[in-house]
Amino acid sequence: MDNQMIRMILFLLMGCMQFGLPAQNAQDLPPKFVLNAPVTHSDWMLRDGVAWGPEGVHHMLDACKASGWTRVHWRALDGGRSLYKSAMMDPQGKWDPDNFWNPAEPQDRKLMESYTGSMTPESRTELLQKLERYDYGTFDTLAEAVRYGHEIGLEVYAWISVNEDDHGWGLRSRFAKAHPEFCWKKRDGTPYHTQMSFAFPEVMEYKLAVVKEILDNYAVDGLFIDWLRTGDVRDNPQTDAEGVADHGFEEPMLRGFQEKYGVDPKTIPNGDERWVRFRAEPHTVFMRGVRKLATDKRAGMPVAVLVAHPWCYRGMQNKIDGNLRGLLLDLTTWAQEGLINAAAPAGYYMGGGTPEQAYRALQEETNHKTDIWYYTWVPNTPDDFKNDVNRAQALGAKQILLWEGDYIDGRAEKEALQKIMREHAQ
Repeated sequence: MDNQMIRMILFLLMGCMQFGLPAQNAQDLPPKFVLNAPVTHSDWMLRDGVAWGPEGVHHMLDACKASGWTRVHWRALDGGRSLYKSAMMDPQGKWDPDNFWNPAEPQDRKLMESYTGSMTPESRTELLQKLERYDYGTFDTLAEAVRYGHEIGLEVYAWISVNEDDHGWGLRSRFAKAHPEFCWKKRDGTPYHTQMSFAFPEVMEYKLAVVKEILDNYAVDGLFIDWLRTGDVRDNPQTDAEGVADHGFEEPMLRGFQEKYGVDPKTIPNGDERWVRFRAEPHTVFMRGVRKLATDKRAGMPVAVLVAHPWCYRGMQNKIDGNLRGLLLDLTTWAQEGLINAAAPAGYYMGGGTPEQAYRALQEETNHKTDIWYYTWVPNTPDDFKNDVNRAQALGAKQILLWEGDYIDGRAEKEALQKIMREHAQ
């Protein structure tokens, strides 16, 4: 081939590149996102055909990988029990004799039935038996999730439901059983069943010790701190009629506020800004401790949080008036101090709320100083996912949190759904 022919070929190739003939224009490329999802091993085990032990963990993470998800948030706690090898917590397994699925008191049975709807006593018994099939003291799910997840190229965050010392009821933590004196209290002095108040130094020490135990023993890539999940549903609602947190009336809080302001907090409105912010301070102290533990483990280790928004609810449509008033979480300060890298607004909406409104509200609350994840549920169909992509793109979101991982195994169009998610995965 002579030089003239070579030059002609190069000219033609350059012309094709210049005019974009063989390649797609940038605007034709699908928008890309970091896709991530929480995974609850004990929930996924309820699905048919999922094996106990390493094989089951591999099935779960392989499904996540095939969906284009680059990060999973592996649940470390189920109620007040551990799904990892813990020195401080009892492993998940048998529920307490008096539990959500088998209440001891008639009034509790009525409450349970309001949640479970049309389930028959037989179906509830069958579900409880399934939940109790496995002893998590015999298998460390977090260890295998980290090992295998890293092997196949997944990031694995530890998902820690920090306020959950029970779930429904019947999964009380060892700490909550031993220390009922540290529970939240309402204005009239009524104690919660298991919710632990960070106003007590002992609770602060215990909660930080759980985080440290995980960081010390598992090579997790980050922390996902869940502030929405809470304990015993018999304590619902956990807010007053305006959606303001109804707890925080523990002795250290009452005494501290009186000393600082010279006012008895029981004589002022529950939503008084001074009282709200004072009750939020212990949670900020905790998050400072989490940030220090994470940074001590590895410089730059990310800390993400699952929080509320102004349209959020809990339980049976019990309004949560945002993070500060409803959950006593000063997210603005957390962002200002660099305590968090990302925040996700939980996908529960009332009063006309939407994912877009929740996303923007969190942006404003953090003064645009932290990354906000677009929250959605694992979609049913490819078209559902396309709609989520369009919403996330319009918001300028970089990450999509898909709640919750095991749902992918139950989708009728699973393979098609996984394919389109991979196409949009960064």
